[in-house]
Amino acid sequence: MRKLFVLTTLLMASTASVTVAKPASSATVPSGSVAVSNCAPQGKPAVTKGGLLRLADNHVMLRVGNTQSKYVLLPVQEAEEIAAIAVIDGSNNTVQRMNVKLAVDRVDYWVPYELKNAQLLDIVFHGDRRLKGAIADFVCWKEMKLSDCFDTTNTEKYRPMYHHTPQYGWMNDPNGMFYKDGVWHLYYQFNPYGSQWENMTWGHSSSKDLIHWEAQPTAIEPDALGDIFSGSAIVDKDNTAGFGAGAIIAMYTSAGKNQTQSIAYSTDGGKTFTKYAGNPVITYPAPDFRDPKVFWHEGTKRWIVVLAAGQEVQFYSSPNMKDWTYESSFGKEYGNHDGVWECPDMLSFGWDWVLLLNINPGGPFGGSATQYFTGSFDGHKFTCNSKPSTTKWMDYGKDHYATVTFSNAPGGRQVALAWMSNWQYANQVPTKQFRSANSIPRDLNIFTDGGETYLASKPSPEMDALRKSSGAKKAKKPTETCEIVVDLKGSASVVLSNSKGEKVTMAYDEGQRTLTMDRSKSGLSDFSEAFAAETVGPTHGVIRQLRIFIDRSSIEVFDAEGKIVMTNLVFPTEPYNNIKVKGGKATIYEIKN
Repeated sequence: MRKLFVLTTLLMASTASVTVAKPASSATVPSGSVAVSNCAPQGKPAVTKGGLLRLADNHVMLRVGNTQSKYVLLPVQEAEEIAAIAVIDGSNNTVQRMNVKLAVDRVDYWVPYELKNAQLLDIVFHGDRRLKGAIADFVCWKEMKLSDCFDTTNTEKYRPMYHHTPQYGWMNDPNGMFYKDGVWHLYYQFNPYGSQWENMTWGHSSSKDLIHWEAQPTAIEPDALGDIFSGSAIVDKDNTAGFGAGAIIAMYTSAGKNQTQSIAYSTDGGKTFTKYAGNPVITYPAPDFRDPKVFWHEGTKRWIVVLAAGQEVQFYSSPNMKDWTYESSFGKEYGNHDGVWECPDMLSFGWDWVLLLNINPGGPFGGSATQYFTGSFDGHKFTCNSKPSTTKWMDYGKDHYATVTFSNAPGGRQVALAWMSNWQYANQVPTKQFRSANSIPRDLNIFTDGGETYLASKPSPEMDALRKSSGAKKAKKPTETCEIVVDLKGSASVVLSNSKGEKVTMAYDEGQRTLTMDRSKSGLSDFSEAFAAETVGPTHGVIRQLRIFIDRSSIEVFDAEGKIVMTNLVFPTEPYNNIKVKGGKATIYEIKN
């Protein structure tokens, strides 16, 4: 039996935790999940006689205030249009708004909403109701349940085992990552009310080893300033902001009618946050102005934030995280401009600096990707040391985006995580209970080739520890969760396949100094015309060893020196259990975790 993650706290759609039962000894629980026995959706009906008030062909109110249950479980049908729900309390105040694809014909899954002091759900359906029938006949009224718990037992064959995933719902960009007191904290863009993008909130997970993640209550929820888009977090060791020494300060984009920057602070190690009364702290008249990454610049003794503003980045400085001064901009005519710039990050390697910059669309194989620039930064201005026409990509797969690093990492490490998907098909990949995972953790450094400076990405040392904790058991054939080390003699190819004829081919051309991965016949791909693809990238020299990480629905292949990385999703109908290597020798390590 596979030994999988068992987490102790449920990631909730509110700041309260769900009551859960301990899983049975035979339960298998994926990363980021909790097994709950004898629980929802077998709750009691939420819609009772007289409780549903029809106001128009597309508008109803539902009374929910006369129940002792903790949650209402909302049935979702992903093919439907959004229903806008306003939650109203006993004083007729709107306490929350959310968009949910309530089921009309069938139920794909349920999502929980904690009732608290809710009295009414004011629901407006969008779309053409003439095509859907009478609102009173929608299946959601029959399938909406009341319950005191929510079952997150894994139902997905493609949920990774050793990659971070949300327990349920949608996840995209990693946010606010920091390390403190032996714990890595990962926040992320989260939709608690469906497994497609909507209702952006900061979800939260924590880990002591970057592999085993414990789900935490959601951290920062939407407010009157807007949804909570991407951002970062720092440990304010010297109390520069006045919230207390060691306070965690998160800076994020408030995505209302326009995008502005706000802060919130935590005095309990990042579990709960209080929003600053003076928000927003930075404004700018542009439609795309988001994703602040904050870091301390020792030379000028100030906080610096880098923000994406359309197709450039802007730098601001502050002594206290509250009052910000514009410093400079970078980006015009540099790198790739085929899409909107997003999720910047600044990495220091002594005198050398690297500006990470995610872009969508514009990736080398379509959709989203991470480019970067190398140069210097004096606390005021970033100066690139490459020609403006030079574009450098951090990962040469299709599924590596929104890459950012942990602040306050021990030992001066630069540890990165990426969102392991692509905006071309992220909402359509063949999972329902959850969507999206993060890449394995990667330690970053720099190297030179042909007079240019490049970014190297290696699997973090925690991945070596994972192999050892699995018993370092060598396998004769690939498994659905394994690491394959291939020692190369020159040009080589590696083919992973199964009995259904599905396969992934990786090829190293020593003469051309390229690495290629072909997933066009890897398994399920009909959910998007953009999915089947071949990706190729430069190796920046000779490769002597590849490290290939397989985790059910993803393949990440690294040059052992980190000079090229390639991340691609795959959805085989059965695991790849055969391997054929030409020009090298493979050693397979089964990962049981």
